[in-house]
Amino acid sequence: MKTGEQAAKVQTVKAPRKLTARDYRKDAVTLAPKLLGKLLCRKIGNKIIKCRITETEAYYGETDTACHAHKGKTERTRIMYEDGGHAYIYLCYGVHWLLNVVTGKKDFPEAVLIRGVEGFEGPGRLTKHLQIDKMLNGENMADSKRLWIEDDGKRPGNSPGGQPAFTASKRIGVDYASEADKNRLWRFTVAAVQAAAQRK
Repeated sequence: MKTGEQAAKVQTVKAPRKLTARDYRKDAVTLAPKLLGKLLCRKIGNKIIKCRITETEAYYGETDTACHAHKGKTERTRIMYEDGGHAYIYLCYGVHWLLNVVTGKKDFPEAVLIRGVEGFEGPGRLTKHLQIDKMLNGENMADSKRLWIEDDGKRPGNSPGGQPAFTASKRIGVDYASEADKNRLWRFTVAAVQAAAQRK
Protein backbone atom coordinates (compact mmCIF):
# COMPACT_ATOMS: atom_id res chain seq x y z
CA MET A 1 0.00 0.00 0.00
CA LYS A 2 1.32 3.46 -0.89
CA THR A 3 1.78 6.06 1.83
CA GLY A 4 -0.07 9.38 1.55
CA GLU A 5 3.11 11.09 0.37
CA GLN A 6 3.70 8.43 -2.31
CA ALA A 7 0.10 8.68 -3.46
CA ALA A 8 0.42 12.46 -3.77
CA LYS A 9 3.48 12.02 -5.95
CA VAL A 10 1.63 9.58 -8.17
CA GLN A 11 -1.22 12.06 -8.56
CA THR A 12 1.17 14.76 -9.78
CA VAL A 13 2.47 12.60 -12.61
CA LYS A 14 1.11 14.03 -15.83
CA ALA A 15 1.04 12.43 -19.24
CA PRO A 16 2.55 14.77 -21.86
CA ARG A 17 -0.08 16.89 -23.57
CA LYS A 18 0.48 18.29 -27.03
CA LEU A 19 -0.19 22.03 -27.16
CA THR A 20 -3.31 22.84 -29.14
CA ALA A 21 -4.27 25.82 -31.30
CA ARG A 22 -5.97 27.31 -28.25
CA ASP A 23 -2.70 27.29 -26.27
CA TYR A 24 -1.00 29.32 -28.98
CA ARG A 25 -3.66 32.05 -29.01
CA LYS A 26 -1.99 33.88 -26.13
CA ASP A 27 0.06 36.92 -27.06
CA ALA A 28 3.82 36.42 -27.49
CA VAL A 29 4.84 38.31 -24.34
CA THR A 30 2.50 36.16 -22.22
CA LEU A 31 3.32 32.86 -23.89
CA ALA A 32 7.12 33.22 -24.07
CA PRO A 33 7.80 32.57 -20.36
CA LYS A 34 5.07 29.92 -20.24
CA LEU A 35 6.94 27.85 -22.85
CA LEU A 36 9.90 27.49 -20.49
CA GLY A 37 10.08 23.91 -19.24
CA LYS A 38 7.91 22.54 -22.01
CA LEU A 39 9.16 19.93 -24.47
CA LEU A 40 10.08 20.82 -28.04
CA CYS A 41 9.47 17.62 -30.00
CA ARG A 42 10.84 16.61 -33.37
CA LYS A 43 10.14 13.39 -35.24
CA ILE A 44 12.94 12.30 -37.57
CA GLY A 45 12.21 9.02 -39.32
CA ASN A 46 10.94 6.66 -36.63
CA LYS A 47 12.68 8.54 -33.83
CA ILE A 48 11.14 11.26 -31.67
CA ILE A 49 13.53 13.67 -29.94
CA LYS A 50 12.24 15.73 -27.02
CA CYS A 51 14.17 18.69 -25.61
CA ARG A 52 13.14 20.86 -22.69
CA ILE A 53 12.91 24.56 -23.54
CA THR A 54 15.17 26.80 -21.44
CA GLU A 55 15.14 30.18 -23.19
CA THR A 56 12.68 32.21 -25.29
CA GLU A 57 12.21 35.72 -26.67
CA ALA A 58 9.01 37.57 -27.54
CA TYR A 59 8.43 39.70 -30.65
CA TYR A 60 5.17 41.61 -30.74
CA GLY A 61 3.54 43.35 -33.69
CA GLU A 62 4.49 45.90 -36.32
CA THR A 63 5.13 48.55 -33.67
CA ASP A 64 7.94 46.43 -32.18
CA THR A 65 10.97 47.66 -34.15
CA ALA A 66 12.89 44.50 -33.22
CA CYS A 67 10.22 42.35 -34.88
CA HIS A 68 10.67 41.16 -38.47
CA ALA A 69 7.13 42.35 -39.21
CA HIS A 70 7.95 45.93 -38.23
CA LYS A 71 7.94 46.98 -41.89
CA GLY A 72 4.75 45.09 -42.69
CA LYS A 73 3.77 41.88 -44.37
CA THR A 74 6.27 40.49 -46.88
CA GLU A 75 6.86 37.09 -48.47
CA ARG A 76 9.34 36.37 -45.67
CA THR A 77 7.11 37.46 -42.79
CA ARG A 78 3.71 36.32 -44.06
CA ILE A 79 3.81 33.29 -41.72
CA MET A 80 3.84 35.66 -38.75
CA TYR A 81 0.38 36.84 -39.79
CA GLU A 82 -1.10 33.34 -39.56
CA ASP A 83 -2.97 31.90 -36.59
CA GLY A 84 -0.91 31.05 -33.53
CA GLY A 85 0.83 27.69 -33.65
CA HIS A 86 2.62 27.95 -36.99
CA ALA A 87 6.41 27.65 -37.19
CA TYR A 88 8.22 30.70 -38.54
CA ILE A 89 11.72 29.62 -39.56
CA TYR A 90 14.34 31.85 -41.13
CA LEU A 91 18.04 31.81 -41.93
CA CYS A 92 20.19 34.06 -39.73
CA TYR A 93 23.43 35.49 -41.16
CA GLY A 94 23.21 32.89 -43.92
CA VAL A 95 24.30 30.19 -41.46
CA HIS A 96 21.78 29.23 -38.76
CA TRP A 97 18.10 28.39 -39.03
CA LEU A 98 16.06 29.90 -36.19
CA LEU A 99 12.75 28.55 -34.95
CA ASN A 100 9.93 30.87 -33.91
CA VAL A 101 6.43 29.90 -32.82
CA VAL A 102 3.73 32.24 -34.15
CA THR A 103 1.26 33.25 -31.43
CA GLY A 104 -2.01 35.13 -31.04
CA LYS A 105 -4.70 35.70 -33.61
CA LYS A 106 -4.52 35.74 -37.39
CA ASP A 107 -3.40 38.98 -39.06
CA PHE A 108 -1.52 40.31 -36.01
CA PRO A 109 2.19 39.44 -36.37
CA GLU A 110 3.82 38.12 -33.21
CA ALA A 111 6.03 35.17 -32.39
CA VAL A 112 8.22 33.54 -29.76
CA LEU A 113 11.81 32.70 -30.69
CA ILE A 114 13.01 29.43 -29.13
CA ARG A 115 16.53 30.44 -28.06
CA GLY A 116 17.61 27.36 -26.16
CA VAL A 117 16.83 23.84 -24.97
CA GLU A 118 18.60 21.66 -22.41
CA GLY A 119 21.98 20.63 -23.77
CA PHE A 120 21.81 22.99 -26.74
CA GLU A 121 21.90 26.63 -25.69
CA GLY A 122 21.58 28.97 -28.64
CA PRO A 123 18.87 29.03 -31.32
CA GLY A 124 21.17 27.83 -34.10
CA ARG A 125 22.50 24.90 -32.08
CA LEU A 126 19.06 23.59 -31.21
CA THR A 127 17.81 23.70 -34.81
CA LYS A 128 20.93 21.90 -36.00
CA HIS A 129 20.43 19.21 -33.36
CA LEU A 130 16.76 18.78 -34.25
CA GLN A 131 17.28 19.12 -38.01
CA ILE A 132 14.93 22.08 -38.29
CA ASP A 133 15.23 24.12 -41.47
CA LYS A 134 13.14 25.95 -44.09
CA MET A 135 11.31 22.72 -44.99
CA LEU A 136 9.36 23.16 -41.75
CA ASN A 137 8.58 26.85 -42.25
CA GLY A 138 4.82 27.32 -41.94
CA GLU A 139 4.30 23.97 -40.19
CA ASN A 140 1.17 23.94 -38.03
CA MET A 141 2.66 22.76 -34.74
CA ALA A 142 -0.78 22.13 -33.24
CA ASP A 143 -1.44 19.40 -35.83
CA SER A 144 2.03 18.42 -37.03
CA LYS A 145 3.53 14.97 -36.61
CA ARG A 146 6.99 16.34 -37.43
CA LEU A 147 7.35 19.28 -35.02
CA TRP A 148 5.33 20.16 -31.94
CA ILE A 149 5.48 21.20 -28.26
CA GLU A 150 4.31 19.13 -25.29
CA ASP A 151 3.47 20.00 -21.70
CA ASP A 152 4.37 17.26 -19.21
CA GLY A 153 3.58 19.39 -16.19
CA LYS A 154 7.15 20.20 -15.26
CA ARG A 155 7.89 23.83 -14.46
CA PRO A 156 11.27 25.51 -13.99
CA GLY A 157 12.01 25.25 -10.27
CA ASN A 158 13.67 27.84 -8.07
CA SER A 159 17.43 27.91 -8.38
CA PRO A 160 19.69 27.77 -5.26
CA GLY A 161 19.36 30.87 -3.13
CA GLY A 162 15.65 31.27 -3.73
CA GLN A 163 15.99 33.00 -7.09
CA PRO A 164 12.94 33.15 -9.37
CA ALA A 165 12.16 30.25 -11.69
CA PHE A 166 13.15 32.37 -14.68
CA THR A 167 14.80 35.68 -15.42
CA ALA A 168 13.64 38.42 -17.79
CA SER A 169 16.26 40.41 -19.68
CA LYS A 170 16.88 42.35 -22.89
CA ARG A 171 16.64 40.56 -26.21
CA ILE A 172 19.84 39.66 -28.03
CA GLY A 173 20.95 41.01 -31.40
CA VAL A 174 18.39 43.80 -31.77
CA ASP A 175 20.69 46.84 -31.88
CA TYR A 176 18.81 48.04 -34.96
CA ALA A 177 15.63 48.57 -32.90
CA SER A 178 14.50 51.75 -31.15
CA GLU A 179 15.83 52.45 -27.66
CA ALA A 180 12.50 51.53 -26.11
CA ASP A 181 12.34 48.21 -27.93
CA LYS A 182 15.99 47.36 -27.29
CA ASN A 183 15.35 47.80 -23.58
CA ARG A 184 12.23 45.64 -23.34
CA LEU A 185 12.73 42.69 -20.98
CA TRP A 186 11.28 40.15 -23.38
CA ARG A 187 13.98 37.50 -23.19
CA PHE A 188 13.11 34.76 -20.73
CA THR A 189 15.62 32.24 -19.38
CA VAL A 190 15.34 29.43 -16.85
CA ALA A 191 17.16 30.87 -13.81
CA ALA A 192 19.51 27.93 -13.35
CA VAL A 193 20.61 28.17 -16.99
CA GLN A 194 21.19 31.93 -16.68
CA ALA A 195 23.24 31.43 -13.50
CA ALA A 196 25.39 28.76 -15.16
CA ALA A 197 26.05 31.04 -18.14
CA GLN A 198 27.16 33.87 -15.86
CA ARG A 199 29.65 31.59 -14.11
CA LYS A 200 31.42 30.77 -17.39
